[in-house]
Amino acid sequence: MSEPTRLSKRLIELKGCSRREAELFIEGGWVTVDGEVIDEPQFKVTHQAVVLDPQAKAVAPEPVTLLFHQGADMTPEQALAALTADNLSAEHRFGRRPLKGHFLRLTCAGELQANAGGLQVFTQDYRMLRKLTDDKGKIEHEYLVEITGEMSPHGLNRLHHGATYKGRELPAVKCSWQNETRLRFAMKNPQPGLLAQLCASVGLTIVSMRRLRIGGVSMGKLPVGQWRYLAINEKF
Repeated sequence: MSEPTRLSKRLIELKGCSRREAELFIEGGWVTVDGEVIDEPQFKVTHQAVVLDPQAKAVAPEPVTLLFHQGADMTPEQALAALTADNLSAEHRFGRRPLKGHFLRLTCAGELQANAGGLQVFTQDYRMLRKLTDDKGKIEHEYLVEITGEMSPHGLNRLHHGATYKGRELPAVKCSWQNETRLRFAMKNPQPGLLAQLCASVGLTIVSMRRLRIGGVSMGKLPVGQWRYLAINEKF
């Protein structure tokens, strides 16, 4: 039986490419071993069939941004650990091959309100991270909030124009009823605890809350604990 060999070395032997080209082919998901995509150059092979896709390009993979439906009981660290190929939403699998490299060097780019779930952003793209950080004062967040209690008179109007909580003025927000127990809030760069303060200022208590949208990117019908790729045409 032949000695195990690095996949990158075997590809060099088969195709006569350089070491760097072999690594780029593999990391880009263009190489299969016995029909399975392997994106780790150090993967060891012996007698398996190694095939390079005819359309392969020796270019560095583009950094990805992943959108995750984080449960309200999860921390960002737990959410990051839950990002695996198995948890890619079935509705969003078409045309994308999850690679192991897609789950490396991810940064959480969207702080949620305390005790909230919903849309969470993880990215490898420094440009995306910089936009969500540098422009956070301009990007609107939308939350769906389930509440209990009875709203004080003219409560919606107070929220629209800036309510007061414990002597402190709160920022004006967009707010509307979705039904008798749910409110939709839209605001730019919500500070930690803001939603709880807004609701308390008009006599309401939060039961649960979920972020639906950041800027122009919505979570859609993504199930809790599942994720999808940010589409090319989506912009925060």
